[in-house]
Amino acid sequence: MTTPVNPITLEVVRNGIFAITEEMRVILMRSARAPILKEAGDFSCVITDAQGRLIAQGSKDIAIHLGVMAFTTKAFLERIEPSTLHPGDVYYTNAPGVGGNHLPDVKAIRPVFFDEQLVAFAVNLAHWPDIGGAQPGSYYTRATEIYQEGLQIPPVPVFQAGRVDPMLLELIMSNVRNRDEREGDLFAQFACTEIADRRLQEIFNQHGHETVLGCFTHFLEESDRRMRAAIEALPDGTYFGEDYLDGDGINEKPVKLAVYITIEGDRAVFDFRDSDPQTAGPLNATYFMTSSAVYYAMKALVGPDIPPNDGCYRCIEVKAPYGSVTNPEPWAPIVGGNHETTQRIVDVIFQVLAPIMPDKVVAGGTTTAGLLIISGKRDNGSPFIFYEVHGGGEGAQAFRDGANGIRVHMANTMNTPIEAIEAEYPLRVEAYHLIPDSGGLGQYRGGLGLHRAYRLLSPEGQATTMTEHTITPPYGLFGGEPGRRFRVTLNPQKEARRIRGKETVDLKQDDIIVVQGVGGGGYGPSDERQADLQEWDLREGYVTEKD
Repeated sequence: MTTPVNPITLEVVRNGIFAITEEMRVILMRSARAPILKEAGDFSCVITDAQGRLIAQGSKDIAIHLGVMAFTTKAFLERIEPSTLHPGDVYYTNAPGVGGNHLPDVKAIRPVFFDEQLVAFAVNLAHWPDIGGAQPGSYYTRATEIYQEGLQIPPVPVFQAGRVDPMLLELIMSNVRNRDEREGDLFAQFACTEIADRRLQEIFNQHGHETVLGCFTHFLEESDRRMRAAIEALPDGTYFGEDYLDGDGINEKPVKLAVYITIEGDRAVFDFRDSDPQTAGPLNATYFMTSSAVYYAMKALVGPDIPPNDGCYRCIEVKAPYGSVTNPEPWAPIVGGNHETTQRIVDVIFQVLAPIMPDKVVAGGTTTAGLLIISGKRDNGSPFIFYEVHGGGEGAQAFRDGANGIRVHMANTMNTPIEAIEAEYPLRVEAYHLIPDSGGLGQYRGGLGLHRAYRLLSPEGQATTMTEHTITPPYGLFGGEPGRRFRVTLNPQKEARRIRGKETVDLKQDDIIVVQGVGGGGYGPSDERQADLQEWDLREGYVTEKD
């Protein structure tokens, strides 16, 4: 049982811990070198207790990261004996087996001590635009094993007692591209954990060791109780559904994602036994990724107001057969599974639960990163790697239209501003606007996709895509129409060439790449849309003719 804690103290500590995760975010964003971190915010920050249980996470962070990091420190402690940890140590890892996702997501793990006792961990995850491998940007669309995707870093103490280990630093930096930028990002992650350590010391000093740890326990038990109550309110039964990935980069054959969801009392079981075997190409999702997708979906649908921590997930069980696309063998390629397969798992779950939660689910939307990487060399010979994800339309809901031009579900990055792109890279953004008629029609309309066009200014380069919904459109619900598919086109005004969803193509100077993001699916029959909303659509240019 939880030791009683003064309710005022409880809330002071709760908000103090959450404030730490927000400050971690600010420190990392202002210190990092890569635009995907300092501009788009493709990273996440958490605090765990000494057992590795998630206590708090940043409110603006990435859902797929946070679900994965519910496992990270626990898996870390299975490999690193706690008695060998010291104040000022910071371990770095991207190993998929350490609660991991794809290799570009590098985690920094710092043990926090108070009165010589291990009391917590400060952890951040940052997407490095390159982690080595066969292709600049570490997205090799033809990968058939993880070793082609980049450097795997087991948990290693790059910082010991606050001092960097030059040998370990050199080992990592010798195996990645754009070394100076990567080193800057690594040190930014260190700074982020250091400020978290300082702030945790202040909280423990102010409230005392036993009180703070008592608050931690209370947070977990509170979330556990509330999530169980939310699940118990659902009708018992077993529900089934399936959906398909466009392909895996090697084969064009659709890949089945299937789930049985069993609600029984205050527990929920997600069983992916009918999903396809692991893919030849890089669309596999580790068990940790699959679990993250499940955790997100349940948190979003049944417990959006429940404080997110380890307690939320105690009553949720995930079964994913070993060797399947939802739990592959250790050597399988996984880079796209992190954000493509997991997002489509959320799609499946929402469709399965739609009949029993029609007022809470949303139609299909931008459940793809819409990833484009442009790499090459500048006029002076120095290399560059531009990494950008692209938003689109949100699916409509039972009482509203979908939002235009955003990320949905487990993606939460911002767009990289045009000014930052043109300042950092030999690229010019030729166009950026919403796409009329891209949202699925319905009683409520899906959100609009985004159109963005890039001109390459350097002598030559390469472009790599990793996207979904190029074949299967975002679904509509209850009679709503699907949204527009994702499309990437090379030189649309001359000898236009469609670039597939998982492909690398060569570029030459002045080539133009146009990215057209998906539109969201509609909700309900379009003939039930109110006349004033139809007039609004026409006036704002969201649709070009009446339905």
